[in-house]
Amino acid sequence: MPYEPTLQSPTPATHHEDRTLYPTTIQQPAMLPTEIPPGVDWVTLPNGVRTLAYTQPAIPPAPAVAAAQPIPAWAKTTALLTPTVGGGIAAAGIGLSYAAPGLIAMSQALWAAVALIAAAAVGVPALLRLGRAATGASTGTTHITQNITASGMFGKANGTINHR
Repeated sequence: MPYEPTLQSPTPATHHEDRTLYPTTIQQPAMLPTEIPPGVDWVTLPNGVRTLAYTQPAIPPAPAVAAAQPIPAWAKTTALLTPTVGGGIAAAGIGLSYAAPGLIAMSQALWAAVALIAAAAVGVPALLRLGRAATGASTGTTHITQNITASGMFGKANGTINHR
């Protein structure tokens, strides 16, 4: 035989008619309103009995949602310019990829020009010296000597210049 639970009601109270479903409880003297702790308040049960019980604090209503604000002009302008700037960057990247071989060649040509200038700065004077020696021109240099003498602080100065 299967087990079937049965519902039993508690023993009914005999001194109050409105407490027929609750067992008899010990009555305590009423509390003064100053003795009631915070979070406890008088509540009325569904059968009409008033009792003290813990209560939830009242939840303040949620703040009203502000109305939607219009989009600022700077945000619209930025949003419209973003694809344009992105497209410009993409076009610059493609252009650089096509120009890369030419840029490499130009940098090599610039280095070659620098090397040519450096060689000319060293080579031209050497060629000029060789050309003078081949023509038999004098390779000696002229020495100029100057002797100046003066007597006293404000005396007249005399000098001689010698060419050798």
